Amino acid sequence: MKYNEYVAHDALGLARLIAAGEISATEALASARARLDDVNGELNAVIRRMDDIADNRARETVDGAFAGVPFLVKDLFQDYAGVPSTYGNQALKQAGFTPPEHAVITRRFMASGINIFGKTNTPEFGAKGITEPDATGITRNPWHTGHTPGGSSGGSAAAVAAGVVPMAGANDGGGSIRIPAACCGLFGLKPGRARVPGGPDRSDLMHGAAVDHVVTRSVRDSAAMLDATAGYEPGAIARLAQPDTPYLSAIETPPERLRIGVMVDSPLGDPLHPQARAAVDATTKRLEDLGHHIEYAAPRIDGVQLAQDFLSMWFTQMAVVMDETRKQTGAGADAFELDTRAMAHVGRAFSATEYLAMFNRWQGYRHALAAFHGKYDLLLTPTLAAPPVRIGELITPAWQQRVLRPLLRLPSARLLIKSGIVEQMARENLKHVPFTQLANLTGAPAMSVPLHVTPENLPLGSQFVGAPGSETLLLKLAAQLEQADPWFDRLPDMAAPR
Repeated sequence: MKYNEYVAHDALGLARLIAAGEISATEALASARARLDDVNGELNAVIRRMDDIADNRARETVDGAFAGVPFLVKDLFQDYAGVPSTYGNQALKQAGFTPPEHAVITRRFMASGINIFGKTNTPEFGAKGITEPDATGITRNPWHTGHTPGGSSGGSAAAVAAGVVPMAGANDGGGSIRIPAACCGLFGLKPGRARVPGGPDRSDLMHGAAVDHVVTRSVRDSAAMLDATAGYEPGAIARLAQPDTPYLSAIETPPERLRIGVMVDSPLGDPLHPQARAAVDATTKRLEDLGHHIEYAAPRIDGVQLAQDFLSMWFTQMAVVMDETRKQTGAGADAFELDTRAMAHVGRAFSATEYLAMFNRWQGYRHALAAFHGKYDLLLTPTLAAPPVRIGELITPAWQQRVLRPLLRLPSARLLIKSGIVEQMARENLKHVPFTQLANLTGAPAMSVPLHVTPENLPLGSQFVGAPGSETLLLKLAAQLEQADPWFDRLPDMAAPR
């Protein structure tokens, strides 16, 4: 199967070719591998091949909506039994950590018929909105290799945008589906809390703020994969009602006229890049052309406090993950990146009462967003506050690294907190992505839609945040926007048919 034909189909399209006998699963896999060989040396999107596993799978008779379609899982929490996982971390890489069983999301991916042939790159423990881990190297954006593909699902987004696969596994604890989708010109839906499984070890990860799904070139692939993966798993925090109509069928009908509130000011108060505003303006115009009602409005939330509460949870999570990894591998602190060590050190300093007070504030954010959705069907924001940053732009400066090292040797992080360095590091990173954390802390579904490309030929998506249970509405609107302003064939030069 030639590349021109391969890249012309989404995952459902490839599955139909395979089902009709026009191509075989082995031929589709060969096309995906050939494409990976062409681009991975430059992009570093895939950090582990699974060739023998994929060859055997291609020879099997499998069922499902995506039977025989090549697929990549993210090297973070989407474990495949017997295949080493690194999570972007040197300690796990050196120890050769090999999970004994599939993650539940991986099992459901496989039940859809996909053929996993590799694992994609991620920042260490998924802790950043860029993908530049020390352990597995920098991943680059196919649209412009001097810029980031985003994170933490940067490897998956780069592989999809470069034409290696039509969709790939991703997860999102603070924007990690939507950010790389926005950076790479893809569609990215973050399902709501408990919509898809996180087990067996990480159900309700970060109180349900983190969820799994995919990044895709077409809305229908995302809808069909949500049909395949959504549903209760034993031990999950909640059993959500299934939609009356499958997501794939639902998107065939456009939504009724929607009331959409638009927020363009950064929650952190930083200036918005003109191109981020241009992306929202383009999306707003398209929505009005489609007959939807637009007003400029925002939930009544203290954005700075929300960011602090998000970071408090994130730093505490890093402390737990780092401590568990050290216990599991016997590694020293130097097997972790300096930024990770700093986040974990601060996370250990929070008292139980401080953490509980932070967690209790999440309820206020949920109430504020619910009040907003009492008047508006959806919230529209930029996905990013600026175009994708350059590779290396968010590396901690050398002077901060020199100050951090002695502070990390202190038994208490209070002096580190008092210095303000970690807060400064976090704010420097969050100022580029201040819009995505709201959906994680509230458990709301959200999506990034690729309707804008900057004059420098870099994609820049727009985000929609829905009320709990509104995945169907989001997908309906995404499909309507996709039909009005098709993006499937809007590819970087690297991925263009030739």
